[in-house]
Amino acid sequence: MSKKNLAIATILFAIILDQIIKIYIKTHFILGEEVVVFDWFRIHFVENNGMAMGFEFGGKAGKLFLTSFRLVAVVGIIYWLIQNIKNKVHNAVIVAIALIFSGAVGNIIDSVFYGVIFDHPSHKVATLFPEVTEGTFFHGKVVDMFYFPLWQGVLPEWIPFVGGEMFTFFQYIFNPADAFISIGVALLFIFSRQAFPQEEVAA
Repeated sequence: MSKKNLAIATILFAIILDQIIKIYIKTHFILGEEVVVFDWFRIHFVENNGMAMGFEFGGKAGKLFLTSFRLVAVVGIIYWLIQNIKNKVHNAVIVAIALIFSGAVGNIIDSVFYGVIFDHPSHKVATLFPEVTEGTFFHGKVVDMFYFPLWQGVLPEWIPFVGGEMFTFFQYIFNPADAFISIGVALLFIFSRQAFPQEEVAA
């Protein structure tokens, strides 16, 4: 498989899988509903109205800015991917950048379109392509569902600032797009020499 086809296949697979999972969660789970798969792995439906890990940023104006920034960022990422394909870098680097691009696009789709392609009922599952919706473009919420509370307990008293407090590891809820970005970054770290080759300095 050529590097171009590898990148296209990775992007299509990642974006389609991300959206299938998110749409299923939106149309089958009530906001806040949780299914315990294992004690350490749960499907917990939440929506992220701001940045990663649930941070808020400047209300609607901040949301619009964040989405616009992401759109600009993906243009830079796709340029980076094209340049690496032309330079015939290691396949792992191609896959890594394609995954980062796919994750960014996956969350952009939520932010741009989910406000208008779903309705927003309280205490009911959402409907895909409803007749009426009160949402607007660029103000959709990002769907998160993967929750891995690997360990929960009270931290030892001797730990500064947080000793004696209840702590959950890993407490953040994320989605496939977030996972693709993390995997891509990890691959770039592992294959950093191929991704960021050092130019030899002439003696």
